Amino acid sequence: MSGECVAIPDDRAFASFKAECLCEEGWSLTYSKSGITVWTQGLQEEKSIHKIKCRMVCKDVSAETMYDVLHDTEYRRKWDANVIETFDIGKLTVNADVGYYSWKCPKPLQNRDVVTLRSWLPIGKDYIIMNYSVKHAKYPPKKDMVRAVSIQTGYMIQSQGPNHCTLTYLAQVDPRGSLPKWVVNKSSQFLAPKAMKKINKACVKYSEWKQRHNPGFKPWLYPEQTTLPSIPLSELTIQHADSLENIDESSLAETQERDSD
Repeated sequence: MSGECVAIPDDRAFASFKAECLCEEGWSLTYSKSGITVWTQGLQEEKSIHKIKCRMVCKDVSAETMYDVLHDTEYRRKWDANVIETFDIGKLTVNADVGYYSWKCPKPLQNRDVVTLRSWLPIGKDYIIMNYSVKHAKYPPKKDMVRAVSIQTGYMIQSQGPNHCTLTYLAQVDPRGSLPKWVVNKSSQFLAPKAMKKINKACVKYSEWKQRHNPGFKPWLYPEQTTLPSIPLSELTIQHADSLENIDESSLAETQERDSD
């Protein structure tokens, strides 16, 4: 996404994202185990842009369920152990909105947050959800958080049968800070595979949970259900990384954390 104007992704943007998800040229394989594969690109310490791609084969989850789980903000608060706060700010179109997400980083790093324009599109039996960072006057950077920048992040879900799908997660992010090498390594070797496994586990439990929590409410499928206020595009601008504070955490040593699993 280039230029100052905020644009809602069109079909070409979704096609480009899908092509990047499927492309393996220029990516370095860093992890492959138990149906989960992780690639990284340009993850040198001195670079602030981090690109990571994860793919998971789910043999017990349908593409439709995966799509619901990745959309359902209320359910994410339950299964995503890294989430601090997440909420929708407003809608732009029937398949685009603006939201806020903050998450815990590995100690002793500062926690991060983002404000993003998110859009989604079913393509045949496949689905794409993607986002990029925007600025909204009512949601400026917080003192106790580092405002990260999503250059382009998202998911592609490919149906492989009635109860079988493949999930690809692609992230191009500027975390606003010089990260130590152990964080870069831990992200691809441990944190990303762990996050994918948690998504899979959340999908398996979703149907039962949803039956008890407003089962018919799925505004990502039925836009007429949304209660979000409409936001004009004119209220948003592109969030450029260089306009945010850049912190140096490169010398921080890893601290031991108890695993929540």
